[in-house]
Amino acid sequence: MRLLISSLMIILGTWAMAQGTSAENWKTLSKIEYEKSKDEYGEIYVPKFGPDIKSIEGKEIELSGYIIPFEGMFEPDHLIISSVPVASCFFCGGAGPESVAEIYLDETVKYTAKKVTITGKLKLNDSDVDQLMYILEGAKLQPN
Repeated sequence: MRLLISSLMIILGTWAMAQGTSAENWKTLSKIEYEKSKDEYGEIYVPKFGPDIKSIEGKEIELSGYIIPFEGMFEPDHLIISSVPVASCFFCGGAGPESVAEIYLDETVKYTAKKVTITGKLKLNDSDVDQLMYILEGAKLQPN
């Protein structure tokens, strides 16, 4: 019985350590601003993370959303989620880049069209054009 109670306390404590709710976190991430810059290809917009976004950098946060099913690109431990359904997402619809996050999972997951909830450590990216600006590392799929 003690083992069960201890295990429950550890699980609940880990879950409670995630910063804010998914809706609060997406709202914070939407506060992004951009600065015009240039590279060898011309004018680009570089993300500028304000204090609200920087305050959750490096912390475990929760994000709920929809797995983006890139044909031939879905990997069960590395995926992208969108805060809005696929038809409205950044890649397919009218949402902005602040509505998607790149996810590196500790364990593999199966694709689903249903909304998922994921927790992971937030990494901000303003320089690597091969990655999204929001990345969750060490992520775990949460039961719904």
